[in-house]
Amino acid sequence: MTTDPLPPDFDGTVRLFPLPTLVMFPGVVQGLHIFEPRYRQMTADALATDQLIAMVLLRPGWEEGYDGAPAIEPVACVGRIAWSEHLDDGRYNLRLRGLCRVRVLDEVATDRLYRTARVGRVVESAPTDLDELRALRRGLAEVVLPRFEGNAAAHKQVGELFAGETPLGQVCDLLSYAMPLDLAVKQALLAEPDAGRRAAAITQALRPFANVGTRGFPPKFSPN
Repeated sequence: MTTDPLPPDFDGTVRLFPLPTLVMFPGVVQGLHIFEPRYRQMTADALATDQLIAMVLLRPGWEEGYDGAPAIEPVACVGRIAWSEHLDDGRYNLRLRGLCRVRVLDEVATDRLYRTARVGRVVESAPTDLDELRALRRGLAEVVLPRFEGNAAAHKQVGELFAGETPLGQVCDLLSYAMPLDLAVKQALLAEPDAGRRAAAITQALRPFANVGTRGFPPKFSPN
């Protein structure tokens, strides 16, 4: 699993797509159904230019101000539109591929219906000690693999993920997205730049439920 870099001419300004129930991660592909007028405009603008959209989680209490500009989390995930379908009634179906973590620095006033922000890329890190990396991967495997014992194909796929050469940070991002973790936990994992601390946090969050089955892997697209 690899992520695409931001374009070399990226100026640090990105369109915001705030949602209350989705945390996007680098390296994953999220299905989206776009129907609100402001986000139809956002999608059209993205498709006509850099194809970039930043997925960001709305903070609790968003319901009363949803039609305006309710508070958002400070760390988001920039994604690039990998596939799009423009429907006859103006709606869109999209597949958005996560690229990288960004920190929202400030919002930018524009004449568009949707929100725009200036962002800074979050620099990620990972342990360099091989023994530590192996221990972290082993800890993750111990709490994740038992969840798929009833699904041979999924168990094999996840086992190959742990046994392969996918960097620890990317493994953590896929698990953070796919596993049934609380939204607040997912957002904390997105905000954590260090892969070692992400791995430890996922292991801790999943350990009490290591023998509980999941609904399937990989996950289905979000209905949003």
